[in-house]
Amino acid sequence: MDLDVAVSIMGQMFSVGLKVASPILIVTLLAGIIISIFQVVTQIQEMTLTFVPKIFITVAVLYFLGNWMLTTLVTYTRELISMAAGF
Repeated sequence: MDLDVAVSIMGQMFSVGLKVASPILIVTLLAGIIISIFQVVTQIQEMTLTFVPKIFITVAVLYFLGNWMLTTLVTYTRELISMAAGF
């Protein structure tokens, strides 16, 4: 395997990983910011108030985008395996 091929595979890996993880991370970040603003405005300092909505939102994102995430990972894995078979 050439160095250029290895660097290309690593770049694709990071790109696919970022593409798959970004919906969950972005939605959870936005939920955390909204919940924090709500806590500041109402002066409620309950610890579970931050975790429970984030868990529900993460599960909802996985429910709606899980199929796309899995398809993206399977497609990348198939391409990687077929590329490895060519060497």
